[in-house]
Parts: sequence; structure tokens; C-alpha cells
Amino acid sequence: MFIVFRMKRLLLIPVLFVVIVCLLFIFNEHQNKLVLWETVPVNSELTEEYTPIVEDIIAIRNQAMLEQNAEAIKPLYNQKTTYGVWAFKHEEKKIKYLHQWADKQGVSFTDIETAFKVRWVKKNSGKITVNFSAVTEYTYAYENQNDSNSLRIATYHVLDLSPELENWIITKEWYTDPFADSLNLDSIKTEDNKAFIMTQEKRDFSGMNERRRGAIEYADLYCGASDDSEYYFMYNKKYKNYNGIGGDCTNFISQVLHEGGKFKKTGGWNYDKDGNHAWLNAQSFKDYLIYSGRGSVIVYGTYDKVLKLSYKLLPGDIIAYEKKGKVAHNSVVTGADSRGYTMVNSHNTDRFKVPWDLGWSDKGIKFWLIRVNY
Repeated sequence: MFIVFRMKRLLLIPVLFVVIVCLLFIFNEHQNKLVLWETVPVNSELTEEYTPIVEDIIAIRNQAMLEQNAEAIKPLYNQKTTYGVWAFKHEEKKIKYLHQWADKQGVSFTDIETAFKVRWVKKNSGKITVNFSAVTEYTYAYENQNDSNSLRIATYHVLDLSPELENWIITKEWYTDPFADSLNLDSIKTEDNKAFIMTQEKRDFSGMNERRRGAIEYADLYCGASDDSEYYFMYNKKYKNYNGIGGDCTNFISQVLHEGGKFKKTGGWNYDKDGNHAWLNAQSFKDYLIYSGRGSVIVYGTYDKVLKLSYKLLPGDIIAYEKKGKVAHNSVVTGADSRGYTMVNSHNTDRFKVPWDLGWSDKGIKFWLIRVNY
């Protein structure tokens, strides 16, 4: 029995080694394609040729989003392939979600503009693959108010195109979707929430202390969708980018508190060539913040439960987003719009002064609103 058992273990070791090597190869290939665009040589001729095509696609999609007209983008997609249909259906859901959110909020979108950069273009057997990054600004106004508000989101795309008569059509697309976690608003009590939101006033944050101001300045600069175009898609190079290996949202929030808010590192929350669990993991960071005394819970619960107290949040405070009993994302409060609605910055995807629940309004999501003790 002992000999048989030992032989099985010896046979299992090379099998496990092969499996691990294969998984690492697949992972690295995935990383190179979707995240590490800078490692791919840029063909300037192809980039110049296909940049106008990407520009046209973005313009058509933005106009369709603005007008809530999914049919307008249907010709952009190859409806004969599974991936083409999936890509179209996802954009269709996004258009529906954005306008459901706007109805709940009592706002109308007045403009959508995108700045983008093509990272590289590959040509293979008639198929074109384009890797590009985009910063999209959405402008909106409340129905009973003339003030204009804007939010900005950065996204990172890999787009497959194939020729169709005189045009190019989308056969596949992957990107970091800011609305992926919340494509269903049907269960939210929209009328009650809307009535409350539309009676609120603009908030004054002029009395913030210097540490809060420092946190916001850092968050605005390195969120990836900064109001300074020179910082578009830029993260602080002192820190690793964890987007391809689990997400960078909590790494970014830890930086905001340490670099901007001047919180000292501790044995339990630390970055030294790499971040420890509390520095990087969304759930662990939330727990550390509360149990260390550096933060305290304002309220926890579903959107309907926390909405009114969300107006108590200050710039520099934290919102943790919980799915299926575990925190999956963190963002930092960076201001409020013309109705006092809390705005946040984050990574995964990159957000600059985005309404705190946009993309996170699904009924299955719960929120931790956390006061940070600067």
C-alpha cells in the first residue's frame, strides 16, 4: 500500500507541474493582450489608418447612448457571429442602464465626448485587432436645475474588426466596463429616491482640513481619468499596477490615504515593493480601516437604506461595495455635484468624480459608507 501510494504521488508531481506551466502561459498571454499594451510594437502606418475608424465607432456609440437608440449601433456589429452579437447586446444593455439610472436620479444627459489613444494595431489574415484607451466625459443636468455636471471614465479596449463590403464591423470586443456590475435597476424605488435627490442642495466643502485636501488632490491626479489631460491613463509609477491580477482599486485607495492623506504605514497595512493583504484586498482593507480606528461606519446596507446618509460623506471618505457578502471594490469620495450627490474616484474602471452608485445600483449590492478619521 505504501509503495502504490508513493508512486501515485510521484506521478502526480509532473502532471501538476505541466498544468501549472500551461496556466501560467495562458495567463501571460491574456495579460499581454488585454493589459500590457506598451509591450506591443506600434505600427505607425496601421495606427494612422485605423484611428479614424475607431473614432467613427466611438462617435456613433456616444450619440446612440445620448439618444437612447440602440438600433443606431447595430450595423457596427457582426450579427452572424456569437462574439459580435454579445458585443452588441452588451452595449444595448449599457444604453438601457444609463438611462434607467438617469431616470432614477432625475437627470438628463446633454453631451458625451471621448478622447482616445490607439496603443497598437495588429493585422492577421484579414482581421484587424485594435488596442485603444479612452476617456469619456458624460455631461448631465438635473431636470429642475440649469447647472451642468460632468463625470469622466477611462476604459481600455481590445477590438476585433473584419471587412464587410465598404466598412469594417466589430466581431469581438473586450474592455473594462464601468457599468458591468449593475445592469438592472428594475427593483429600485425610483420615484421615492428621485423626489429626495431633487430636493437636495449643493454642498460646501471649503472647511476641509489639509490632509483631506491632500487625499483629494492625489486621487484626482492619479485616478487615470484626471481633469489634467497630461495624466490620462497615468498611475503613480512608485506602485505596481494590479489591474491584471485581481484589480487595482484598493491599491489606489491605500495610496490616496498614504500619499495624499499622510496616513503612516503600519505592520498591518503596508507597501514595500509589494502591498500586503490589507493594502491590496478590498475586504481586508475595509476591515483594517474600521478595526484600526482609522475609519468608522456611517451606515451599511442596500442603496435604498444608505441613500440619505450618503449626503453625510465628505471628500476623503471611503465607500466599499459588497457583492454576495464580500467587499469587491473601494472608491474614495472626491466631491459632490450641483444637487449635493456624492462623487467618487477609483480604479477598476478608472473614475473621476463619478456619482457614487453609477455602475453599482443593482439590488444585490450593499454599501459600506465609511468616515475616515484624518
